[in-house]
Amino acid sequence: MSHLLRGELIKTVTTRTVLGFAVGGVAFAVLNVLAVAMWSGTLDEVPEKEEALSALPILLLLWGLVGTAGEYRHRTAAPAALVGRRHRGAVLSARIAVYALTGLLLGTLTTMVSVGLALPLLGDHPGPDLTSGDVGAVVAGNLAAFVLSAILGAALGALIRSPVLGVVVLLIVNFAVVPLLSGVWESGVNLTPFGAAGILSRMTHHTTLSVAEAGWVLAAWTVAVTLVAVIVERRRDLA
Repeated sequence: MSHLLRGELIKTVTTRTVLGFAVGGVAFAVLNVLAVAMWSGTLDEVPEKEEALSALPILLLLWGLVGTAGEYRHRTAAPAALVGRRHRGAVLSARIAVYALTGLLLGTLTTMVSVGLALPLLGDHPGPDLTSGDVGAVVAGNLAAFVLSAILGAALGALIRSPVLGVVVLLIVNFAVVPLLSGVWESGVNLTPFGAAGILSRMTHHTTLSVAEAGWVLAAWTVAVTLVAVIVERRRDLA
């Protein structure tokens, strides 16, 4: 199994895609800090200040989806199983594990940028300052959201098998369906992966779920979709 992990890791980190998502993650982190800490008015509550430290988990959802679905688009999924002498479910499991690791690395990068840029700017706002415990909790939530989102995206990519279709569907759901649903059923939105990831990463606050509950919701979605993806993959032939 170790050679599968090593092969998948080398393949993943040597593409231009990972660089693009790293740059995009940093850019969105900077934009979010500026939007919240400088352009949104006075921040006098801890949850409002925590939002400035948050990242954008959907980027990692897209990262996992694009990378895994691309294996089917370029017809490299089956050869990987043949070369590795493992069934396709084992290869997909290794691939998902690699996306979990790269999700952690990308999440660490963007979170460091958010924290490093936001904390000095937040000092100009009234109200209680963020304690080291507050910052640590936000960082932990961000990293958890990034890792789980990357895993979920990779599993969805294996099920959809089309990068373009997957990206279009996810963007429509996140930026159109979820906001519409939020207006009529907020508690229901919080039970979706998008809503739970937003709460866990502090993109949203004052919701019907606690941060811990949102973490369990996102984890449950991730485990369920990953299991389905691995089972479906095992049943596919190598054509």
